[in-house]
Amino acid sequence: MFTLDINCDLGESFGRYKLGEQEEILKYVTSANIACGFHAGDPSVMRETVKRALVHQVQIGAHPGLPDLNGFGRRAMNITPQEGYDMVVYQIGALQGFLATQKAKLQHVKPHGALYNMAAKDSALADAIAQAVYDVSPDIILFGLAGSELTKAGEKIGLRTVHEVFADRTYQQDGSLTSRNQSDALITDQESSVKQVVKMIKDGYVITQQETKYAIQADSVCIHGDGEHALEFAKYIHQTLEKEGIIVKAFL
Repeated sequence: MFTLDINCDLGESFGRYKLGEQEEILKYVTSANIACGFHAGDPSVMRETVKRALVHQVQIGAHPGLPDLNGFGRRAMNITPQEGYDMVVYQIGALQGFLATQKAKLQHVKPHGALYNMAAKDSALADAIAQAVYDVSPDIILFGLAGSELTKAGEKIGLRTVHEVFADRTYQQDGSLTSRNQSDALITDQESSVKQVVKMIKDGYVITQQETKYAIQADSVCIHGDGEHALEFAKYIHQTLEKEGIIVKAFL
């Protein structure tokens, strides 16, 4: 029997800027990665997103990013592993404060954007992030790019580690995601996106941009809440996975 978690990046509005239709998307996902104020989000948005996720019984995760509001956390920064550790601990703490007011539990941590991609290849940074999560609580699940340095770091330190795959992104032959700077980074066709996910779950590999097969473990699939058709896609992927006999559920 195949099972899969569907996670979505949420709470990425900031001040007067509104991003995404999170109220509706929460009906179709099982885990929410909530921005913690560095790359997006603010205290009021964090509080409201936690509240809405709990109403829909969606598991909650911290989504720590680089301190880059203008670049939405998608621009790489030259940070040390210690700085990465501190950023992650700080942002987990911010979200845990709001969870505490609701007597709720943090399920996971998933780094955002450039921090996520940097940690996928930089073992020292990956170790620092895994250590930060472990030091806050060894019961927290760590999400990372499937087969990356981050998932290796999580498993090495003893964290429950989730190998994440992407429906709307193309892959390189080393298992990394195609850079958003390239025109072929995104898969915009819904049917093609879901076919990629189903193949990763059932067959255990993804076809790369170099037309090679990359073996992959698919525990959770990401939906980007800021996408133009995010709500429509969330509904489509949930329904299609269930038709394929794949059970959609969270980890806790």
